[in-house]
Amino acid sequence: ISEVVSEDHRELEAYSHKMLGTHDSDTKERYKNQFSWLLAKHAVGEEIVLYPAYEKYLGIFGKEAAERDRLDYQKTKDRLEYFQRLYPDSYEFGPKLGELMEGLRKHIRETEDNELPRLEKALKEREPEEGKNAAIKLARSFRRTQLFIPTRAHPWMPNKPPFETVVGFLSTPIDQLGDMFRKFP
Repeated sequence: ISEVVSEDHRELEAYSHKMLGTHDSDTKERYKNQFSWLLAKHAVGEEIVLYPAYEKYLGIFGKEAAERDRLDYQKTKDRLEYFQRLYPDSYEFGPKLGELMEGLRKHIRETEDNELPRLEKALKEREPEEGKNAAIKLARSFRRTQLFIPTRAHPWMPNKPPFETVVGFLSTPIDQLGDMFRKFP
């Protein structure tokens, strides 16, 4: 599960660098759409799959981490919703991307340095084979869930299952229809 979540984190960083590293509006727009698409899917995927696993396997620490991360992602979704509407040539584009990345980097550090290692350890402390299988199942579930969840930020959506899951599934077709008219790299 750590590898799958971290892979998304690296992609988000790369898309951010692509946007900041060019003056071409079309390239910025394409990477803004790709960045927004991945971040929206990643955030909801963590909320549906990862945070319940924290709560199940990590006791009080897991419950506190899940709640803190949900609050942090709510702020991120609010920022992302605003960022999605910006034109690449807007004077706000770079600063708003910077604000998004500042919050994301903090989240990435906490997730990768603290939460995921604890989750992996808790899973391994179960029967070794069962723990390995549980981590693989979580990773598969995370990726599978990303196929069926919104591709745009919807800060008004609930951020805890089961309501998040239901509302997410309902908004996904609308997001995907909109994606057909957006440019991607």
